[in-house]
Amino acid sequence: MKVGYKYASPSQCTQVDNHATLGLSPDLSRDEKVSFCGKLKHPLLFRDAMLMLREIVISDTRKKTKERTDYFTWLNEEIERRVKAHKEYMPNVRESLRKKMDSCDIELLHKKNEINQLLNMQRNLQKQIDQYDAWKDYYKIERDFWKFIKDRDYSLWFVLDPVITVHKDQVSFEAFSVDESIYGCLSVSMNEFDLLQTPKLGTTNIDFSAKLEKEIQRFRSYTDVTLSVNPEGFAVDSDIVPEYIEKKIDLPETWIKGFNQVSSAAALSGIELELSPSDMYDICAFLRKHKEKKSPRYMKWILEPEQRIQIVFEPFGTALTLNTVYHGNQRREEKIWGRRRWLVVEKLIPLSKVFYVRILGFGMPQFIRADMGTMQMTVGFSAWSSNDWVKGTAFNIMAGFIGEGCYKDIYKLLKEKRCLSMKEISGYLSNKKSDKLKAGIGMLFRRGEGYFDIINNKVRFRHLCNTPIPEELYEVSDIEMDVQKISKLTFDNMKVRYSRQQEFIFTTTYKEYGQLSSTEIVIDQDGQITKIDCSCQKFKRGERNLSQPCAHILALYVASYKLLKLKNLEYEKEYKINDIMEMLL
Repeated sequence: MKVGYKYASPSQCTQVDNHATLGLSPDLSRDEKVSFCGKLKHPLLFRDAMLMLREIVISDTRKKTKERTDYFTWLNEEIERRVKAHKEYMPNVRESLRKKMDSCDIELLHKKNEINQLLNMQRNLQKQIDQYDAWKDYYKIERDFWKFIKDRDYSLWFVLDPVITVHKDQVSFEAFSVDESIYGCLSVSMNEFDLLQTPKLGTTNIDFSAKLEKEIQRFRSYTDVTLSVNPEGFAVDSDIVPEYIEKKIDLPETWIKGFNQVSSAAALSGIELELSPSDMYDICAFLRKHKEKKSPRYMKWILEPEQRIQIVFEPFGTALTLNTVYHGNQRREEKIWGRRRWLVVEKLIPLSKVFYVRILGFGMPQFIRADMGTMQMTVGFSAWSSNDWVKGTAFNIMAGFIGEGCYKDIYKLLKEKRCLSMKEISGYLSNKKSDKLKAGIGMLFRRGEGYFDIINNKVRFRHLCNTPIPEELYEVSDIEMDVQKISKLTFDNMKVRYSRQQEFIFTTTYKEYGQLSSTEIVIDQDGQITKIDCSCQKFKRGERNLSQPCAHILALYVASYKLLKLKNLEYEKEYKINDIMEMLL
């Protein structure tokens, strides 16, 4: 998706004596002209939070090619040593080998000429094919694009992030990492500012250069800092405003889709653990001191009711006991991969009062929220180091955001109110069915016109891009259509059993292509999926876990989620959907 940005001037930080003004130039190509001016009460908190946001932007945990300079140096020396040994101890053997090699070289020369003729023919044919292949260099060009931005034009790199939104109650800065596996959102309450003018609400990109980041590092406790978002730009020392800056970027589709899918994942329920800063320090200190060199590379969270939480780090087998006590109803074990990405929260440990960790289950993302008083930092991690916000698990389907629903009504309401909870949206649109409301909210997220505030459990209005997102990036997917198609059949054939381990076991059957397939989902009392299985070919060919579910599993999950509050079920007794409806009535 091609996006153009237009700024009145570069963002800059000016400092006179102990007074600093952090001037952020907003994108003028947007309809809403955002403006804001307020004096920060805790500039050091803001400084460290913004620097952490920068760490998220440049984070790239994908496997990198290793340099092998030392190895090739050793290899050359070893070859020389063996050559000298041959000269000293085996001259006759070397002479005979030389003659044989000479004869082989002559023969190879003839073969090489023949090969070159064939290669020339192949190259000519390939050139003719490439003339009609429009996608032959797509992935190379995409990789070169990101490398160019990072290595050669750092200011352009920061144009992608963050996205700043001025709300009635807070100012938020959102960021997404280059490998698209980490999402960050800094929420600064209006109570943090002494407002110097009335804010103008809206969302914009800001010109955030590397030079500006270095200026932010210079903030000190004795510095009075004013945050200013000014559409008119900022003058340089000569009092002459520079010419308008225009930048054009071709954003990857996965960047846009991933940014929007985070909200769907954040809307899912899960286990939330309250960790003290000392607990988070212990986790980060272990990760910092121990670098794994072999698999497996996960940390296993062992949650025993009313017991202190234990974390086992593999492949070391080391157990770390936290001070936090788990108050859940049943024992759980959660495995988390990509754990080294948790180190991005290190900067906030001395500044935070408490950390909230939300775990959604195996193969699902995790969210960490740092409470710093008037500022809150939310960080979302995908299940694996590489991007899986887009591929694999369809978070919007699991959250019930299927189809378009009453999107237009939701958009109009949120644009006016700016921030509402799900319950408040239902109250304003009481004439709409709940499934249509959910679908409308999901479509708002997918269009990049809103995001889910995990701190307040509210939907906030926000335009991710300055132009509408192309339809192919938010249109209803094939798997959504499959879920909608089989949803009624799933509900009619669904059965539920309550096990002695206090888990709900939902099953259903389908008949496709003349064959009968069965699907099973096990959900505990915390609403977490502990086991899934399906006999269809698509699920069997995939990862066979929640990172790549089929339409049958998703349809059964959506149908069963409403029945998790059932009570007075007999252990190990199988209930059909008619039995369940009679109990509810």
